[in-house]
Amino acid sequence: MGVLAAVFATLVVAITLASRRLARLYLTTPIAFVGAGLLTGVVVDAGTAGEPTRVVAESALALVLFHDAAQVRPKEIGRERGLELRLLLVGLPLTIGVGYLVVRGLLPELSWPMALLLASALAPTDAGLGAATVLNPVVPVRVRRLLNVESGLNDGLATPVVLFAIAASLDLEHAINDQHLVLDALTEIAIALLVGAAVGLVGGRAVQGSAAHGWSTGAARATAALALPIVAYAGSGVLHGNGFIAAFVAGTAFASATPRLGDDEDLLALTESAADLLTFAVWFSFGLVLATATESLDWRSVLFAVLSLTVIRMVPVALSLLGAGFRPPTVAFIGWFGPRGLASLVFALIALTELDADDQRATVVGVIALTVLMSVVLHGTTADPWAQRYGAWTTRVQPAGEIREAAAPRTRSRMTRQR
Repeated sequence: MGVLAAVFATLVVAITLASRRLARLYLTTPIAFVGAGLLTGVVVDAGTAGEPTRVVAESALALVLFHDAAQVRPKEIGRERGLELRLLLVGLPLTIGVGYLVVRGLLPELSWPMALLLASALAPTDAGLGAATVLNPVVPVRVRRLLNVESGLNDGLATPVVLFAIAASLDLEHAINDQHLVLDALTEIAIALLVGAAVGLVGGRAVQGSAAHGWSTGAARATAALALPIVAYAGSGVLHGNGFIAAFVAGTAFASATPRLGDDEDLLALTESAADLLTFAVWFSFGLVLATATESLDWRSVLFAVLSLTVIRMVPVALSLLGAGFRPPTVAFIGWFGPRGLASLVFALIALTELDADDQRATVVGVIALTVLMSVVLHGTTADPWAQRYGAWTTRVQPAGEIREAAAPRTRSRMTRQR
């Protein structure tokens, strides 16, 4: 463990300091850390993922959920709310549903809860992986904003479905008719909603009040903001609620409770930096175990991974945007740039540690790993050139729906913002 920690810390220094240079070679930080982890795994015995990796991964997801939800400030959504709700309340459920049907057809050996787990774990997109597109100024602001809000919120919305699928897998015999299973799931969600809302609202108002009375510095308030997702995640767990949902709701409530601070200071600076560091650790760990996780996959798994990144994502997006006033190139652009990343990996890790070791678990975890790997490479290498091409098209055609004024998006990571 000491050797791996030293190698990882050295890589953080080297890769972050060269991040702009790497971006010019279309090597995003996830690609760099996954590749470094894979090479390290060949030289060093990495062992299994283990509990420490799960703690890091879950902490990273909790921070990301809070950060992404908190930066989607209500006043910035405005008139785009209808489009965002289309993607979140129509596109996301359709993606899960289509994914479930494809899994049942391609991998019939999987039980229905495991098929649901695979479909829902690969439904959310990663705002950090999409930063090269979302923050590219050549892409119309309205389109970038839509992608940013979708990525920031869909992982939190997919979490209850993933956790229900895992719970159903643990008690498959009674999963359909067991009212206790459904009641327990709803209770966990209710507790998480209450804890998250309380932490976000109280914490946000405390931060705003402290600033108004001059009781603290901006740096101190950023530190307080960093602690809030930890409070929500851990507090919900103590009360037997779901920590991920609590962290997500806390971020949304925090944004609502601090309307006047968002433009004046970066409350989420430390949260973003901490999330970045933990996310790097997850990507590195993913690279370490990648070969083992995917060694038992066959052609059907590869086909599903390809379909997950294309048809399963793009068709629901197209259906959800019918009548929205977007041209076909825009619909295709939004559909393609739905990279899979941190949330999917954490869901796979939870399944790895919660479910019994068998062929079904190996298939689900392996397919998720393969899909994320393909997404890291394909979306990482196409983000800038395709964004440039799409931006040139909008400049030439000037489509009215796409160039309408909207609030500029913000997303992780700042290191990927400039080439």
